[in-house]
Amino acid sequence: MPSTATAAQRRKKTSRRDEEAPLIPILARKVREIEAKAQRAKLGPTNRVKFQVIAFLVREERARVKADPEVTDAARAELLKRLDGVATILAKTAARDTSLIQLLEADQATSPVAKRMRRDWLLESGAELAPEELVITDIAPIVQTPVVPAALAEKQVTPPSIESRLLASPFLAPDLTPRPAAVPRRRLDGWELMGPLYKAFESGAGGGAATMDLPPTPEYDHISPKGREVMVHQSRFVEAVRSGHRSFLLADEPGLGKTAQSVLAASVANAYPLLVVVPNVVKMNWAREVERWTPQRRAAVIQGDGTDIDAFADVFIVNYEILDRHLSWLGSIGLKGMVVDEAHFIKNLSSQRSQNVLALAARIRDRERKPLMLALTGTPLINDVEDFDAIWRFLGWTNGEKPEPELMAKLDATGLTPADKSFYAEAREAVISMGIVRRKKKDVAADLPDKLIADLPVQLDDEFGRGIRAAERELGERMAAKYRRIVEARTAAHGPAVSTRIDEDIVRLVAHNELEESKAAGAGGDNVFTMVRRIGQAKALLAADYAAQLQRSVGKVVFFAKHIDVMDQAEAHFAAAGIRSVSIRGDQTTPVRQQAIDAFNTDPEVGVAVCSLTAAGVGVNLQVASNVVLAELSWTAAEQTQAIDRVHRIGQDEPVTAWRIIAAHTIDTKIAELIDQKQGLAARALDGEAVVEEPGESVQMAALMHLLREALGS
Repeated sequence: MPSTATAAQRRKKTSRRDEEAPLIPILARKVREIEAKAQRAKLGPTNRVKFQVIAFLVREERARVKADPEVTDAARAELLKRLDGVATILAKTAARDTSLIQLLEADQATSPVAKRMRRDWLLESGAELAPEELVITDIAPIVQTPVVPAALAEKQVTPPSIESRLLASPFLAPDLTPRPAAVPRRRLDGWELMGPLYKAFESGAGGGAATMDLPPTPEYDHISPKGREVMVHQSRFVEAVRSGHRSFLLADEPGLGKTAQSVLAASVANAYPLLVVVPNVVKMNWAREVERWTPQRRAAVIQGDGTDIDAFADVFIVNYEILDRHLSWLGSIGLKGMVVDEAHFIKNLSSQRSQNVLALAARIRDRERKPLMLALTGTPLINDVEDFDAIWRFLGWTNGEKPEPELMAKLDATGLTPADKSFYAEAREAVISMGIVRRKKKDVAADLPDKLIADLPVQLDDEFGRGIRAAERELGERMAAKYRRIVEARTAAHGPAVSTRIDEDIVRLVAHNELEESKAAGAGGDNVFTMVRRIGQAKALLAADYAAQLQRSVGKVVFFAKHIDVMDQAEAHFAAAGIRSVSIRGDQTTPVRQQAIDAFNTDPEVGVAVCSLTAAGVGVNLQVASNVVLAELSWTAAEQTQAIDRVHRIGQDEPVTAWRIIAAHTIDTKIAELIDQKQGLAARALDGEAVVEEPGESVQMAALMHLLREALGS
């Protein structure tokens, strides 16, 4: 780096120490920022560059102070002492993170980013720089990383059906949209801008919600399928897509329908085929939402190697954990859009997960002029403002070193530079206008019902899940065998029946006998009670993982389970995730129980209350939260309602959302349906609502009758 010497040419001198060395206060402020970040283990790329530049400027300033004949001996001693203080903090920081030591090598601070940072600090100190120090050349163009890195080449799979799709359309339709001409040099090209952009958000420059201006609500709803209706805040987002906007950080709070908005956005933009990368726990829910909101489109959920997927689907849904083996074919089928759900999962740029997502995103942008790119997360920032880095790269707003042309043009249009204080508010608005949308429940409360039950189907695709489904089939077949024996006995006594339809009286009789035997057996043997318990155990970690994601997005969450072992698994998961939780169980003394309730309601560090459905379902006030996770289903609608009403009660000033975790393709799905029917009964009897009348069997009886009908081929 060029020297900072020749102080007489650069600074005006007075007797004040800061005016004799105005750079030192700047270095002291910057090094304290670095120290604070290091103490919280939050040293991102920008702060590492700051560390480099501080270290080199300390050396140069020390040499300048020693050589300056205009500085008195007493002043020189004081200035050198202050520089030693900065150097000491640097040394302590490097001791915390030894990888910083290598940054002190002579050629490390010569990157364009470091040069720009050094120049900006010197200008801030009042230094007069030579012309060659003011203009810093751009970095060389980044070489595009291949979608499939060499390390993952052997893991790649191509499902047979995908080969059929590629053979059916070996040549993708060319994109004839004119490409933008070469971008001319801009006024801000010589400035280091990533640090100021992060600072603009860290300081909340300008204030106000981080939400771009959205179009007004259309007069008519032209996008909802029959029987459904989008809410006002959702329709405004979709109108932004209709108007031509194609990249968004959709940061709405959970419960505001980000999934539905994304599905409708893809439809409006005709962004098919569309790739959706999600956590495993919401994979099935995405497929269901595609079917609900765009019934004319087909969704394919990728499991394992994807051997049985629908290759000609419009939407491909894959979880982060298995994306690495599908990179090759996903990069070859001409994707026109990509959604990353829970986008904070990619914040660590060194992780393979993040690299896979960013490589696919880059491939899509290379092939498609204006692809639909959506990053969904209620928590874009978890540890540090630089968590934005990966999301902005995914959306094509920055490349990590500097803003991409569209954002650069917006920043340039402000007419300001990072040396101007008003730049930060303008820069924040410029980034927000790129497509940041953030609404909270309280902002759109008029759109929302005061209490919403949202089902999240999960796929139990491991050995445990397969065992549960096998046990269900065996139970159904056991009851079907009893049914057939009764039918055979009746036939022998009275001759063959006139109708071949299933006899509901016999179905009810067999189910009743099975239920009585199950109650007598308790936890022994394969019966409906042990089966439901096994389903709860299989869902435990998936439900806890979703609750942890939710807690990071919205704050306090109430987690309900029926069995102690499910509660234990959840509490262990929260502890491993660094989330403090309290437990409310039936075996607690009254003081211990109240202490847990008070901690949840008053201690901001407690994020989750893990509650027993039976022990905490009544007499507990937890309205400090507005989100409930039901990890296991109750056998009664009343028990579920009581659990949700621990949060949905007087004192609650936000709409309440209860997230039911449902094991797809198991009896769990039927139980959820039956509970909803029982709630309909209460609505008819107590509230006078007009609902379809249903049979009066208990949920257990109705579930067993359902299994029997399935086994009989009904």
